[in-house]
Amino acid sequence: MDVSPPRLRLAVLPTPVVAADRLRAELGCAPVWVKRDDLTGFGVSGNKARACEHLLGDAVARGCDLLVTGGGGDSNFVAAAALAARVAGLDCELVVTGPAGAAPSRNVELALAAGARIRPLGHARRDLIDDAVEELAAQRRAEGRHPVALPRGGSTPLGAVGFARAARELADQVTAGELPAPALLVIAVGSGGSAAGLLAGLAATGLRCPVLGVSVSRPASEARATVLDLGHGCAVLRGTPAPDPAALEIVDARGPGFGIAAPGDRAAAGLALRTEGLLLDDTYGAKAFAVLLGRLRAGVAGPVLYWHTGGVVSALAHLQPAPEGVHT
Repeated sequence: MDVSPPRLRLAVLPTPVVAADRLRAELGCAPVWVKRDDLTGFGVSGNKARACEHLLGDAVARGCDLLVTGGGGDSNFVAAAALAARVAGLDCELVVTGPAGAAPSRNVELALAAGARIRPLGHARRDLIDDAVEELAAQRRAEGRHPVALPRGGSTPLGAVGFARAARELADQVTAGELPAPALLVIAVGSGGSAAGLLAGLAATGLRCPVLGVSVSRPASEARATVLDLGHGCAVLRGTPAPDPAALEIVDARGPGFGIAAPGDRAAAGLALRTEGLLLDDTYGAKAFAVLLGRLRAGVAGPVLYWHTGGVVSALAHLQPAPEGVHT
């Protein structure tokens, strides 16, 4: 039985799937498709809109009046959460890494414009964000508020439900002939909720599609354990079959560090932009696309599906000119 938790509709779904024919011609590789979750249509939230639909839907159903969450200094999720909170009628407070008084990133500026209050963490330790979020929520609760506290990325079994629904969306698009059944699905993995929901959703649909998770923030073994744990929790919540661990491969693509693109990552993002018009951020998209290119150049069998998770605000902040430069 597929149980559907409360949902606040934010995204414009389904997002399209498109054939990356120019990329394929450039590389002479297997067929490549792109799932355009950068086009979810809720602000510039990308895939985070999917998680927010269920996280905020649950918060509204429980009578919460305040969302407390957090993320890194250039987090896509903090902007998405701030926008979603306002649509849901909730106030929003965000714990963000970095010193007090630091110039805000464009994502934080967007959160501020949506009415969020920012609480600087005072340092760059992302692993301490969730504890700070819980402490702030407890403080507000003692003051008489009714907060909901969410970990960074919104990665909970409930948040993963949004991507379990995305797996059904993909299966329906395959059935409708919009793309062939993928032989491999590539997606960036940060806090793990998106890949976890996909695994749980794919198990429920019966669509056999191996998932290659590209870890951008933690060792592969840790990322794998997180994804499988969240995926199992998502399946239990929905009353659907448990995800298959054998369907998941995780590779470590942290490179120079979280949010720092290696030269190969930037080259991959440039190729995506010049061939398919895709904007890829340094934190997630560029790293995942670089791994995708490596598999394609090594001759992986297709069709391959790249799940574009978004990050448009960050991508615009890191644009670089094409190698040939600009001619006037």
